[in-house]
Amino acid sequence: MISAVDLRAGNTFEKDGKLIKVLEASHHKPGKGNTVMRMKLKDLRSGSTVETTMRPDEKVKKAHIDTKAVQYLYIQDDMAVFMDLETYEQYEIPVSVIEHELNYLLDNMEVSIQFYDTEVVGVSLPSSVVLTVAETQPSIKGATVSGSGKPATMETGLVVNVPDFIEVGDKLEINTSEGNYMKRAK
Repeated sequence: MISAVDLRAGNTFEKDGKLIKVLEASHHKPGKGNTVMRMKLKDLRSGSTVETTMRPDEKVKKAHIDTKAVQYLYIQDDMAVFMDLETYEQYEIPVSVIEHELNYLLDNMEVSIQFYDTEVVGVSLPSSVVLTVAETQPSIKGATVSGSGKPATMETGLVVNVPDFIEVGDKLEINTSEGNYMKRAK
């Protein structure tokens, strides 16, 4: 058992038969009343997110999550298919559960999937990925990095705000936790 005050972003716990991942957690002391933990939580089985508060001394059962290196293959009938790199065993994850992560996945990309016992519950992405710009407005001559930017649609369908000098076909490094442009890839 773990106290709510000890939960951090990335931790996973069980509550009321649900497997829940902490997306954000902050300690909040209102002017009057007791201290609470404000949290943004994601149900790993349904994919739904909720913002809630918990008492700091509230106890939850910490869930042990294992990871395994796999290769992303394709999407078929609302299921994303991954293959174990050692045994060639294939795993299917509902698209609704990993909708956010699919914005960063390319065919044959190596990632890690997360297991709770034998149940596949999610995908761990690298901190950044390289994606190609599929569509954007024409570049502006003399544009610099400090401009306000423009939207660009990446090859996976992700829309990112990029500097004005970026063109279709450019390879960009994208931060997977924030979903923003970092730099041009070499």
